[in-house]
Amino acid sequence: MEMHQHSIKDLFNQLGLGSTDWEIKDFIAKHSGLVVGTPIHEAFFWTDSQSQFLKQAIDEDADWAELVDQLDAMLRY
Repeated sequence: MEMHQHSIKDLFNQLGLGSTDWEIKDFIAKHSGLVVGTPIHEAFFWTDSQSQFLKQAIDEDADWAELVDQLDAMLRY
């Protein structure tokens, strides 16, 4: 499997979200506090396609998985 080095900005782009530093910080501020035990892909604020992408990235341990884990941690605070 070929591994790519993506950034959190790349992940936000992949999800169709704004990816400037300010847009990322704003998204995290608006959506932080994800309940412990709730998988990231089940959070209420994702579209169906975003949720599917996040679940697939984790399930398949894709090259996005590390960044999805990072985003998950950011949303738990």
